[in-house]
Amino acid sequence: MEKHLARPFAALAALAGVLILTGCAAGYGPSGTAHYRCEHGVDFKVRFVDDTAVLDGANGSDLLFRDAGGQGPQQAVYANPRMRAEFGLGASGREAVLRYPLLPLTARCVRD
Repeated sequence: MEKHLARPFAALAALAGVLILTGCAAGYGPSGTAHYRCEHGVDFKVRFVDDTAVLDGANGSDLLFRDAGGQGPQQAVYANPRMRAEFGLGASGREAVLRYPLLPLTARCVRD
């Protein structure tokens, strides 16, 4: 590889390493997924991609988009017409709340 191309690749590799470590420190695995167990028998995995959250559970997948809300940088809110998910809650930031406005149902969750 030419010398002038090596420097950007080294910087990109270092940035990727920092992002992976940051994700793991936030409690998400190397694949960027987290597993939550909730009240009412709700159980799901979530992947955060850009400004979306993909929730995979027993009832299939839901794509939620980043929404306004949350108190502070640790808390994030995602929603679609069927559900609203609030992540980064609780003293440890490991808690979440799912709200299903059409049912109506609210489930408190904790990340494994």
